[in-house]
Amino acid sequence: MTLKDLLRENLEVDDEDVWENERTPTPVRCFAVRLHSMGLSVREVEGVLAWLGVDRCYQAVWNWKEKLAETQSDPPTAEPSRVAVDEKQIEVDGEKKWLYAAIDTDSKLLLEVDVYSRRGTDPAAAFLHRLTEKHNVSETEFLVDAGGYLTALARQELSGQLNYTDRNHIEKWFQTVTMRIDRFHSFWRGSQASAKRWLRRFRHYYNRHRPNQALDGRTPAEEVLN
Repeated sequence: MTLKDLLRENLEVDDEDVWENERTPTPVRCFAVRLHSMGLSVREVEGVLAWLGVDRCYQAVWNWKEKLAETQSDPPTAEPSRVAVDEKQIEVDGEKKWLYAAIDTDSKLLLEVDVYSRRGTDPAAAFLHRLTEKHNVSETEFLVDAGGYLTALARQELSGQLNYTDRNHIEKWFQTVTMRIDRFHSFWRGSQASAKRWLRRFRHYYNRHRPNQALDGRTPAEEVLN
């Protein structure tokens, strides 16, 4: 069995029109991008492909993932009963930024993720507004850990409470993404936008491809859609 056939058995191949006229088979490119999303650097992916007999340079891998950056679908629309919201400081090209994230505590679906230049009530309110545009959160109870969030929630006519015990999943998610950021922030040389593109790809992987132990091996997207 060829490598192309093997990969086709294990990967759903989407967005073939994005890679029209590419000389490397689509399943191979999907495999490479997924390896990168799971934590390998582009040079490590180059090494794996070489070991499998595919001679492509790390720049090709970089180009593949960039072409897919804007094609990743948003998470499925959800109507969560409880959502944990938090922010964490990160570095983008040596500058301090703030990563905001929101997770459905039941389905573990990563509802939204974004990067802001500062923290505070205004960025929190802007982030919550993005949630209201993508998901039905009119009846959602938001779990927050700071009083400023309560003000931001009030601006969006949303309800919430200070909660320091039922938010462990978002803390675990921040730990996971921090390990990835520690490896990949050196690639965020252009701007804050490059970090956002990487995070959108990671959100897609986390929601649709990464088995979740708390869901008995199902993905968050499977939990919501089924």
